[in-house]
Amino acid sequence: MKKSILFVATVFLIGCGGVKKTQEALNSGNYIAAMNKAIKNLAENKSKKSHQAYIILLEEAFAKNAARELEQISFLEKDGNPANLEAIYNGYSSLKKLQERIKPLLPLTIYDEGRDARFDFKNYNEAILSSKEELTAYLYQNANQLLAGATDKMAYRRAYDELKYLNQINPGYADTEQKMQEAHEKGLDYVKIALYNDTQQIIPERLEEELLDFNTYGINNFWTQYHAKPIEDFKYDFAMELDFNEINISPERVNEKQIIKEKQIKDGQEFLLDNNGNVVKDSLGNKIKVDRFKTVRCEFYQFTQFKTAQIGAKVRFTDLRNGQEINAYPLSSEFLFEHIYANYKGDRRALDTDLVALLDLAAVPFPSNEQMVYDAGEDLKLRLKEIVSRNNFN
Repeated sequence: MKKSILFVATVFLIGCGGVKKTQEALNSGNYIAAMNKAIKNLAENKSKKSHQAYIILLEEAFAKNAARELEQISFLEKDGNPANLEAIYNGYSSLKKLQERIKPLLPLTIYDEGRDARFDFKNYNEAILSSKEELTAYLYQNANQLLAGATDKMAYRRAYDELKYLNQINPGYADTEQKMQEAHEKGLDYVKIALYNDTQQIIPERLEEELLDFNTYGINNFWTQYHAKPIEDFKYDFAMELDFNEINISPERVNEKQIIKEKQIKDGQEFLLDNNGNVVKDSLGNKIKVDRFKTVRCEFYQFTQFKTAQIGAKVRFTDLRNGQEINAYPLSSEFLFEHIYANYKGDRRALDTDLVALLDLAAVPFPSNEQMVYDAGEDLKLRLKEIVSRNNFN
């Protein structure tokens, strides 16, 4: 019984807390938040008695929000500034969307007052269409002016943003998509990439191709295009140079380590003897047998094949418009080849399990210098991707 009372009290407090927050939002003028909270609760169960407060709050918040929005729209329309067209269009659209969210909940009955909640719904379709057409014309004209008078790439990007928004609210308007493509192409930063090898080692052709293949990096930069194979006579904005200044490859080494192991192992059974050398018997007269142990010894020889490759490089970004270096980052990577195998002399039963496993392995061919450099370059690609991803040309 106590648990039931506690449960009901908890639910009551939670319900009161939700109503209180909705009331606070209404009192602070945050009508949208108040309506969102009320609509959410009424959508779950509009007939619930504890949700009656939400109906009254929704009715009040809706009326106050509509009055405020229409007053603001009227002010902006009278101001006559075309820069206000977006706010006017969004205002009318917001009012319509709120009405459409409330309509499925109707009717909302207020039991204590014996009436249904009243919402002064209006038809905003004509106002939305009219403001959208005006906004469309304004955005299109503004974007064309930006395209015609652009002196830098940022102007083309602003034009693109205007056209993109225009295409969202009025898809297929005039030649918007073609102009978006034009603005995008002219707003792009073009970067030519070059790789230089200042070492005495050969960089594997496969590694070089992969380092310069930015498609495999998954780098998504809408306003930057990288050219690993620069176009002749094309005017590039930036250059990215990857300079290899150090490639060190160690000699192929085999290290040997000897381990001597001894162990007591079971070697059959024998009769138990007393101190006088007589066989010990149990209470039934049976001779007692015990395990016999002996010491075995094994010389274990462990061989470790070892070879390393180290790469040192630097990536530089240069602004080709003024010839100044923007950023430079050091790059380094290392790859370790290690293979362990073993053999033995003596009794292998003296060896631990982990050592026995190595006896099944044999020496393997060392990787070539080219393969070592390639393997070291795998990590280098990841580091280069991180640098390119966070580099901002503007």
